[in-house]
Amino acid sequence: MTSDRKKQLASLDKLLTIMDELREKCPWDQKQTFESLRHLTIEETYELGDAILDKDLEGIKGELGDLLLHIIFYSKIASETNDFDISDVAEAISKKLIFRHPHVYGDVSATDEETVKKNWEKLKLKEGKKSVFDGVPKSLPALVKASRIQDKAVGVGFDWKHIKDVKSKLDEELDELHSEVMTGSLARQEAEFGDVLFSMINYARFLGINAEDALERTNKKFLKRFHFMENQVHKKGKTIDELSLEEMESLWQQSKTKS
Repeated sequence: MTSDRKKQLASLDKLLTIMDELREKCPWDQKQTFESLRHLTIEETYELGDAILDKDLEGIKGELGDLLLHIIFYSKIASETNDFDISDVAEAISKKLIFRHPHVYGDVSATDEETVKKNWEKLKLKEGKKSVFDGVPKSLPALVKASRIQDKAVGVGFDWKHIKDVKSKLDEELDELHSEVMTGSLARQEAEFGDVLFSMINYARFLGINAEDALERTNKKFLKRFHFMENQVHKKGKTIDELSLEEMESLWQQSKTKS
């Protein structure tokens, strides 16, 4: 065993010991359940996502630690009722990884990423899943869910052959949306708008772009530019709502040179 592996195992053992002590001695930790931790785990996951997009390595390390704590916390709670413990969790994922990587642990050949992904989805069906979409959480945000749905469909070969066909489909959906905006009801406009978004996400996939990350980076860029505008206005003793649209536009153009 290498010294690095010994250090890693010692650190994990230390965290497990701390979790035991907190569960025994801390009133807050004693009260926690799967349900009470759930929303905190979701929050920590989003905080990790923010750190990743910001390329904040220290932040990523800290948020990974928070998530690791949650995994150990859930496992500790389950161990108290003899349902499972952290060893069972690690063993289960190890078995799954070995089964789903026959190109590493078996005699299946896979020389590229796409082949690996297709084999992965086929193996999931062999595990007893009735649908390729069974692994898509119902509570995922719609944009992320659309990406996962498309990934799953692609994994079993349901996909466009050429990016030009994807672009043509997007153009078709945009035309249909425009037509409904001119003559249709709000419900039909909403339906066509949804089709456009779904097609945009598919187009992003063909371009090698993660739609969720792209949109979040645009959100961050917009906020950064708007904060610049607000700061400039505050320096003059005003608030943003006191400006005319023309003044806002001028400041907005200035903000674009700063980001």
